[in-house]
Amino acid sequence: MTTLRQIELACPICYNRFNSQAVISTNSFGGKRTDFHERAAGAQPLPFFIHTCSRCGYSGSERDFTEETDVSPILKEHVWDELAPKLSSGPVGGSDKYEFAAKVALWQGSEPRRVADLLLRAAWCCVDEGDIEAERYFRRQAAWMFEKALSTYDGVDRDERAVLTYLVGELWRRVGDNAQANEWFDRVSNEITNAETQQWILDAARQQRDYPREWFG
Repeated sequence: MTTLRQIELACPICYNRFNSQAVISTNSFGGKRTDFHERAAGAQPLPFFIHTCSRCGYSGSERDFTEETDVSPILKEHVWDELAPKLSSGPVGGSDKYEFAAKVALWQGSEPRRVADLLLRAAWCCVDEGDIEAERYFRRQAAWMFEKALSTYDGVDRDERAVLTYLVGELWRRVGDNAQANEWFDRVSNEITNAETQQWILDAARQQRDYPREWFG
């Protein structure tokens, strides 16, 4: 089961102190989808790994709410202009929190890989929220960001390139662009650095290209 605890955070943008819930423990007994979305048995922990200030909308992980957080005047301006107005539209769901965190990461100049990871998790949250249109939107955004990360060899560790190349293919497959998906699946073999330890990702790429499945295992 997923266990949560209440924490108090101080926003580095507006200095608002607010309570949030953080994950103490969870599990992966619910299986893993072929886009690497691990499911827990019971409550899903994903929305609780990101926290959102209830006053201005600044969002990030627990470590992003410390005195060491990089807060520039431009970041503050973006948060107040683009995130704060969205708080009035109702409760902030998991996908909203990850979208906000992705925007904050962009404004801070974070690497495309980090932004892509946040957008992917926004899509995963949309699955639980039943929002198919938003799920497809975030999958496309994540795919483009992963592609950007892969476009330079210093953006992704060499040993991770095969996995992320596969993931880009799987994201395009899940939004219905099979032609683009298959192009990325076919590139996986060129990114293999260790045939023995990475055979599984090569097999996964071939499977999702020829006989796609929704779950691993």
